[in-house]
Amino acid sequence: MAKLPPKLVIQSGKFVWTTLWHVMMSNLAPRSPSGEYTRPASEFRNTISPDPDALYPPASGRYKLFVGMSCPWAHRTLVVRSLKGLEAAIAVSLVSPSPVEGGWILDTPEYGCRTLAEIYHLAKSDYKGRCTVPVLWDTKTNSIVNNESAEIIVMLNGNFTDFSTHPELDLYPESLREKIEIWNDKIYHAVNNGVYRCGFAQTQEAYEIACRELFATLDEIDRVLGTQPYLCGETLTLADIRLFTTLFRFDVAYFGLFKCSLRRIEDYSNLGSYLRHLYHLPGVENTCDLEAVKRDYYGNLFPLNPGGIIPLSADAQTLLKPRR
Repeated sequence: MAKLPPKLVIQSGKFVWTTLWHVMMSNLAPRSPSGEYTRPASEFRNTISPDPDALYPPASGRYKLFVGMSCPWAHRTLVVRSLKGLEAAIAVSLVSPSPVEGGWILDTPEYGCRTLAEIYHLAKSDYKGRCTVPVLWDTKTNSIVNNESAEIIVMLNGNFTDFSTHPELDLYPESLREKIEIWNDKIYHAVNNGVYRCGFAQTQEAYEIACRELFATLDEIDRVLGTQPYLCGETLTLADIRLFTTLFRFDVAYFGLFKCSLRRIEDYSNLGSYLRHLYHLPGVENTCDLEAVKRDYYGNLFPLNPGGIIPLSADAQTLLKPRR
């Protein structure tokens, strides 16, 4: 039997791989007609409220968080929980991604559940949406209060003050809320979700648009941080926390794996030292697991890294350097 010409082998291989890649990416990352990643909205949007008739009143020991250590959205909740001193009031259950099963697996099974999907179906038997972290879970009713990180961190900041060891810390002060929300909107679109818009883009045009927006926003933030310590001035706020968890993963994961490769955070005049400053705030370092980030991003996002090779890096040592 004659050998196939190398050109035909290459063309066939490219066709097969590209077809499979689009199939896998369609499941991993929903896309618009232009190939841009579109993140589905969170579906559980209840709140903790002190209202006497509230379904979910503030309480210590009643609620818990399901989180994955590699997930930036879940990481936000851990940082706020730690800064506010809510470790005794709100428990944490860890989940880890499985590339074989295509979802989050509970590190320790509970409620008769082994997977996060089973937790979601325990809360809502007919649930058909994405099973994501973080999850704010009510142990009294076995229900999901909320799975939108932006809303959970507001609740953790303001609705558990009676159970906090740092009640004096307000990361969402009334006087700064308008400014915080302006930053939140900009950072979510261009940075928090922007890195995913780069990594999950399925056309060159969609990638380049997302990448330029990402770095234009990082450039702007870097200029602002040249004149003040935090995004909103002299005060640490939830806007800083929302930015921090993306910056923490940037150089080790997004820069290479997600093609966010114009600059590293460490290459900026101010962003690198700002990242290290936040990392060294009391309790924050304990919420950070850089090895889990590397393992889960490079080891589990098969369409982006088919070989599963996890790169060596010196990013942990960089974080230990003092702020300039």
